[in-house]
Amino acid sequence: MNTQKMQKVRDKRGFLPEKVVYLPKNQKDMRKWMALLWLLSVLQLPVAATDFETATEAVANMKVGWNLGNTLDSNSGDVENMWIELWTSRKPTDYEKAWGQPVTTRQLIHMFKEAGFNAIRVPVTWYPHMGTVKVTNINNSGHWDMSTWTGYDVNAAWMARVKEVVDYVIDEGMYCILNVHHDTGASTTAWLEASGAGYNKAKERFESLWTQIAMEFKDYGEHLLFEGYNEMLDGYDSWCFASFAAPGNYNKASATDTYEAINNYAQSFVNAVRATGGNNAQRNLVVCTYGACCGEGSWNTHLVDPLKEMKLPSDNVSGHIIFEVHSYPNVSNLNNVKKSIDDMIKKLETNLVSKGAPVIFGEWGTSDGNDYTNYHSNTLAFAEYFSRKATEAGMGTFYWMGLADQDDRAVPKWTRADLKDAIIKGYNAGVETAVRSAYRTTEKGNNTLYNLQGQRIQEPQPGQLYIRNGKKYRK
Repeated sequence: MNTQKMQKVRDKRGFLPEKVVYLPKNQKDMRKWMALLWLLSVLQLPVAATDFETATEAVANMKVGWNLGNTLDSNSGDVENMWIELWTSRKPTDYEKAWGQPVTTRQLIHMFKEAGFNAIRVPVTWYPHMGTVKVTNINNSGHWDMSTWTGYDVNAAWMARVKEVVDYVIDEGMYCILNVHHDTGASTTAWLEASGAGYNKAKERFESLWTQIAMEFKDYGEHLLFEGYNEMLDGYDSWCFASFAAPGNYNKASATDTYEAINNYAQSFVNAVRATGGNNAQRNLVVCTYGACCGEGSWNTHLVDPLKEMKLPSDNVSGHIIFEVHSYPNVSNLNNVKKSIDDMIKKLETNLVSKGAPVIFGEWGTSDGNDYTNYHSNTLAFAEYFSRKATEAGMGTFYWMGLADQDDRAVPKWTRADLKDAIIKGYNAGVETAVRSAYRTTEKGNNTLYNLQGQRIQEPQPGQLYIRNGKKYRK
């Protein structure tokens, strides 16, 4: 025992708690340690859990990410044409392959890890796998009568497959963001609507869903994050900002109701997860703005409203919330899109980061030339610039699909190796710039701490390396 001074412990899904644990140095100390553990078990006193890294640290450690899209998020999407439900046996693989992607493999995730990615966002659509709904065949189309939707329990086979895919990511030592995806949006099957009435109707089912997910993954370490909801829209299915699609393009009362609802959903999500205890008491949680809108553009003064109106949810632990937005600009004019990116990041810093939480781009890409076959001439330059500027600002990035898709995933091989390289190059350049800036800033003699990715740290962790006073510093 005298040779065992310390070691890192790993849970069943790897890499966490991932904090230093001091072990007894000799048999006498071991007997004391065992006696203490016995006493705690008899008295049923709580043993302090190992602290999770903060949200800011998690964003830095994710490095660069990718979306496993059109996979576990696939669904029929139309209550008048529920074709998966009508024409398949509804196995998890029937849904997973429904939108043209092959069944996900561990080898695919490993390929991303080897390329330098350290995070995978796993979008999941849950409504076809919760409770029961009556589906009838009307003119060879499945009719989904949502008024008959009863029960909240998630199908066990579906949950098991979601867990298997999450394990692929975690076992690679990567970060995984697990979310609620096409339960939101503009489709007729979307049951999560950003309105007061919509929230009141969905609240119980929404909180039950997150309670089930949180309990399933309760023992997972800090590499697993939960994202409460995806691009939630109002009753008008407005993009860009709340009530944009209303008559007259804006209705103040409707918009106010919508933003209040988004904040209520975010709070319900946090409350439901935290209530399950265990590692979920400190797990880093992600909440989207309305529609995951990023405030990009200047053509309407209301574009920044989703950022301004988003609140940081109340939490019983500090520093474990992340804001999420999405961005898909048109890249036909490279100079214009670069300026737009710069302006957008300033808006995010002013209106979200200032509220006390870091920001990630949970999805990003281009609105033109972003399919499997067409490549806009500016795409690579845009991708490198976007990745670099977001990284410099301490914001995480998760590219939407595109890099390895359809048959290429089954090999696996890169669909767009050049785009992958551009994203990684931009990230590396962003880290280099941020680190240089951190060294220069701290040379002035203040005690501000930065991590080794150049991001400012509010709550340093013991044993970690930081930048302070122009040098590396260990807390």
